[in-house]
Amino acid sequence: MPRHFLTLRDLDSSELRELLVRARRLKSGEEGGPILADRTLAMIFRKSSTRTRVSFEVGMVQLGGHAVFLSDATSQMGRGESIHDTARVLSGYVDGIMIRTFEQAEVEELARHATVPVINGLTDQVHPCQLLADLQTMTEEFGDDLSDCPVAWIGDGNNMAHSWINAAAMLGFEMRLACPEGYDPDPALVEAARGSTSVVLTRDPAEAVAGARVVTTDVWASMGQEEEARVRAAAFEGYRVDDELMSLAADDAIFLHCLPAHRGEEVTAEVIDGPRSRVFEEAENRLHAQKALMVLLLDRAR
Repeated sequence: MPRHFLTLRDLDSSELRELLVRARRLKSGEEGGPILADRTLAMIFRKSSTRTRVSFEVGMVQLGGHAVFLSDATSQMGRGESIHDTARVLSGYVDGIMIRTFEQAEVEELARHATVPVINGLTDQVHPCQLLADLQTMTEEFGDDLSDCPVAWIGDGNNMAHSWINAAAMLGFEMRLACPEGYDPDPALVEAARGSTSVVLTRDPAEAVAGARVVTTDVWASMGQEEEARVRAAAFEGYRVDDELMSLAADDAIFLHCLPAHRGEEVTAEVIDGPRSRVFEEAENRLHAQKALMVLLLDRAR
């Protein structure tokens, strides 16, 4: 059976640590070359993208492989072809499938019927590839052992918050989430993580940030939530990351954001463009972390 990456928890903790080490080696040039020569990745985009598309496509090229872009407008999926049939057909052509879509169930169905590895490039439930890049950025800053790196999440208990909770459970760092009422993360996921590490939910951003070494957030209205933007803006008004909030974090704290960002909403320009921001290093690390992931999945698929 193929090895899939549908959530961060599809890796075990030791595999995750090894992947982060390999990502840094790929970034430095210590490792590289045509590791995936003659490998082809199908990229299915049901949500638009900048970082996901470019990082996967460039990553395959740098590893000696090839990537094929598919969207509803450029494939039969847009005319109602089933996930089952899409999975079976693509499995006969390519060595792996990456999908960026809305429902986690769609990714899971694709994986059930594919005979090649499936990678979750984003769903409304989780964004595991982004967390690989975030964790790589943390290890570059703080070293391989992240157990003493409390992370503060400010804002919506969304797919990024869920993936941060998974990461905390796997690597043992404290996870603090400040979310407005009605926007908490999945309680079942929180309770599962509490068996492995400290997960704190609060309504007070200052409580979450106090002494944290990573402060991170996301847009107030994610893709597909545009009609809720006005309501969400009111709910999240007290959850902006600014210099005053960052001053409560640890002296060596960094700021992360998965991008795209709305300066003046979830974060001020002074923070995201300031000396504590590692946002653009984090964005670059999408390339290297995903290359490490593709080597893990596609090289073993030979």
